[in-house]
Amino acid sequence: MTMIELNQSRRFSGSISRAAVALIFMMISLWLLPSQSRALPGLTFEQFYSHVGVLGLEFSDDVKKLAGSEVEIKGFMAPPLKAESQFFVLTKMPMAMCPFCSSDADWPEDILVIYLSERQTFVQNNSMIKVRGKLEYGSWRDPETGFISQLRLRQAEFSSL
Repeated sequence: MTMIELNQSRRFSGSISRAAVALIFMMISLWLLPSQSRALPGLTFEQFYSHVGVLGLEFSDDVKKLAGSEVEIKGFMAPPLKAESQFFVLTKMPMAMCPFCSSDADWPEDILVIYLSERQTFVQNNSMIKVRGKLEYGSWRDPETGFISQLRLRQAEFSSL
């Protein structure tokens, strides 16, 4: 091999090495991004149930498919039972009063119980929020509050929009 061919070979292999290192660095950087910056599957109130029949509500295929996954949903925070609660109810429309404090006739049709991973300051009930959390479905009774939910997000956090 001549000296020129050897120098060109070294430059070529050097540029491959730099490109490979840059690619590996980029892949690691993307993997380490916080979950907030990654796109999550979205869920809407209309996707909760496939239909309401004589036997009650039937969960949609979307809910069943996303169960156990982290999802994102937008809605309104219903007024909480207590200011220091670590859970609240997300509703499709803003509510002026606590959904638990009125009669059954006023019970909201589309609600989602939100269990926060850590306490956050609650927002006004007419402010739209975005919530991220792990989706669960099926009847479950909260051992601390006795509250029964059918659909909930756990390890959740929210932000104002």
